[in-house]
Amino acid sequence: MVSKTGGALMALSGLALVNYYLWFSMPGDGELKTSREFIEYQVGFHEPITPIPLGIKLDAHKVALGRRLFHDPRLSRDNTISCSNCHNLINGGMDNLPYSIGIDGKPLDINTPTVFNSGFNFRQFWDGRAATLEDHIDFKVDNPCRMGLTWEEVVAKLRKDTDYHQDFLISYPEGFAVGTIKDAIATFERSLITPNGKFDRYLRGDKGALDGDELAGYELFKSLGCISCHQGMNVGGNMYEKLGVVEEYFVHRENTRHADYGRFNATGIEDQRFEFRVPSLRNVALTAPYFHDASATTLEQAVSIMGKYQLGVNLTAGEVKRIVKFLNTLTGIYQGDKGE
Repeated sequence: MVSKTGGALMALSGLALVNYYLWFSMPGDGELKTSREFIEYQVGFHEPITPIPLGIKLDAHKVALGRRLFHDPRLSRDNTISCSNCHNLINGGMDNLPYSIGIDGKPLDINTPTVFNSGFNFRQFWDGRAATLEDHIDFKVDNPCRMGLTWEEVVAKLRKDTDYHQDFLISYPEGFAVGTIKDAIATFERSLITPNGKFDRYLRGDKGALDGDELAGYELFKSLGCISCHQGMNVGGNMYEKLGVVEEYFVHRENTRHADYGRFNATGIEDQRFEFRVPSLRNVALTAPYFHDASATTLEQAVSIMGKYQLGVNLTAGEVKRIVKFLNTLTGIYQGDKGE
């Protein structure tokens, strides 16, 4: 575990990084008269968050084929579970359950992250065991609690569908194969981006996109050091971090579970016990409950817990409210709908 002293130093280092950005991008004295003007000056100049692209170039036929596979329950052993069961595109790309239900009605052991913008994550799963979306699909299909099939069984099932057979040949001359099935699903998942939310519009120059409270929340988000882990295009999803940097998170739990060990489960490295891929905060207002253990049922609870265990601060109700205001601006738009 990281000591409290070491954790505090890490938090202060993140704050120092933020202050570095502020110092070197600040204009001359007297040029900015209000806090809002100062924040507006920062946006677009050394900002640690970047907007999601308005579109990405993908093979449209593969995307359509992947969409069908994503919603096809025949990828599960008992023909009851499709990818969309856990990753509901109407509920922010997840199912809003503490633990998703797999085949045979059994709950999984960890909270399901959103599939939206998952193509921007540097690794997949909370423990980062999958390097790519294609690898991620491997773990889902042959997991006895999730889909419970071998790839040979998946291919055999799909071969019986003449429509699939013809469509696969259009995009993949080799037809059905493990690699082509994974590629189609992963291509569809890469299409699941949510650009043009309020904060992204602000980053692109729309000064009226955010109100004063939302801007104040972003300023607080940066000054506290939240930005040291939640930055980049996905506002997270690009690094690992211990859960409990400043205070030990798991001491309040009666028992730890296998899933609580995080990165350790993938690597066996003791220093990586309780370490997780930092979640993306894109669309976070839609994806309750929060954390790998679903222990926070509201966004307000999640912000308070992060303040205590990751930053070592007890946030006031007003501070939590302002940060949540900002986090709500990270809700993007998927194909014209907010997915609410």
